[in-house]
Amino acid sequence: MEYRQIVAVTGLSGLYQLMSTKNDGAIVRSLADKSVKFVSARIHHITPLESIEIYTTGDNVRLHEVLEKIKENDGPVAELNSKKDDKAAKAYFKTVLPEFDETRVYSSDIRKLLKWYDILKANDLLNFDYLKETAGEAANATEEATATEAKEEAAEAEAKPKKKAAAKKAAATAEGEEKPVKKAAAKKKAAAEGEEKPAKKTAAKKKKEEEA
Repeated sequence: MEYRQIVAVTGLSGLYQLMSTKNDGAIVRSLADKSVKFVSARIHHITPLESIEIYTTGDNVRLHEVLEKIKENDGPVAELNSKKDDKAAKAYFKTVLPEFDETRVYSSDIRKLLKWYDILKANDLLNFDYLKETAGEAANATEEATATEAKEEAAEAEAKPKKKAAAKKAAATAEGEEKPVKKAAAKKKAAAEGEEKPAKKTAAKKKKEEEA
């Protein structure tokens, strides 16, 4: 059994191990008395503890991180769970997570969290190393993706001047080839005009002789 399998079920107290899921609900086992039951999706909502976050005045904090903080000083937890003292529970939680948002985290939430801690501790489910490894892998993947993107951008930036230079060279070459062609065409046209003029003169001379 692992922390990733543990869920909270609305309408039911305590915590449960998710055994299997069905289209209309799920099979869960109570961590308290080990009883197995079917919970209907039409009546209950199942929430994995992994997905729960605690509101703070800044970024939300994942539940397992709060549980780790409680683990560092869990002496008062058992006593707090044995009596309903909202003020004491809130004061203790403030030492664990000083930045928690008091307008959105209620005393009932704190009491429930402390009870969950005791249940998880009793079932040896306070080991979150795999979550740290997952977070580390995700961070590495993000760093690699960022590095790859930076390399691609640098390569693209380097390629742009080369493309411009190639385009400029191609344009210059094309222009250089075009000029001789134009000159040759102009020269040919001039030669044709030169040949045409004597022909016109001969025709005019012949006409005068016939008239005479």
